Amino acid sequence: MIINRFTSLLLIIWLAFMSCGKQKEQPQVNYEIAIADTTKTTLPVNNMVFDTTAKTIHVYVALCDNKYQGIVPVPKAIGNGQDPDNNLYWGCGYGVRTFFKKSTEWKLLKKEKKDTLIMERLVFKHTSKNYYLIADAYNGKYIKQCTKDFLNSSAGKLKDTLNVNGTTLGIAGNSKLITYTGHDGLMDFNLYDDYINTDGKKRDVIILACYSKSYFGKHLKKANVNPLVWTTGLMCPETYTLHDAITGYIKGEDNTQIQQRAAAAYSKYQKCSVKAAKNLLATDW
Repeated sequence: MIINRFTSLLLIIWLAFMSCGKQKEQPQVNYEIAIADTTKTTLPVNNMVFDTTAKTIHVYVALCDNKYQGIVPVPKAIGNGQDPDNNLYWGCGYGVRTFFKKSTEWKLLKKEKKDTLIMERLVFKHTSKNYYLIADAYNGKYIKQCTKDFLNSSAGKLKDTLNVNGTTLGIAGNSKLITYTGHDGLMDFNLYDDYINTDGKKRDVIILACYSKSYFGKHLKKANVNPLVWTTGLMCPETYTLHDAITGYIKGEDNTQIQQRAAAAYSKYQKCSVKAAKNLLATDW
């Protein structure tokens, strides 16, 4: 009986050991994929392959939303953050979709509906340079996620690729220029994540939102970015400012020249002095 009990004890220990060994052999859950599925965004994947000769500009747009954003209400028809077609920052005359479609500098290659987070994606190709512009219209309700995606892309923590007509483009943090257009949601909510650069690459950014230098600046201090244009006060983030700043960027102009282009466009459409526009639209740190 003693031998049998001893044998049984050895058997139990052996089974427990084997069970632990099998658990160690099981593959671990890919945390990045789990996060990507939850937030409907793509996090960095190692060894991304894309055409580095094709330069990309990624435009993040938080659709104007009377209901879900702390803004001074605009007319109902243009302030519905779930309606890209009529939205102030997208489908209206000075919205991203309409303004770039009318531009002689850009050709629309692709337009697609995505999901309830990114309601529409546009892909433009420059008519004379090997530049692509990817513009994402975020549901106004999810302005916080749009802001986080912009910040993570700027720091190189959020990267993705996109296939367009057989060319694989590097987008999000794989882009050289990353921009944000819309309400400054950081005036309404706090973010506690760290946006520290992860790959040593310096990205250019344009942030067209009220007081973006002070509100976005504190989050981008360690992101290793070059601010081409951002703001020191209240502003109307319509697309003429962004469009003309990008024109200068593609021409290889420096920060001051790009700022001056942006200010000239803002002055023209907002009917304010160029001096006032330059004071509003700052560059560098």
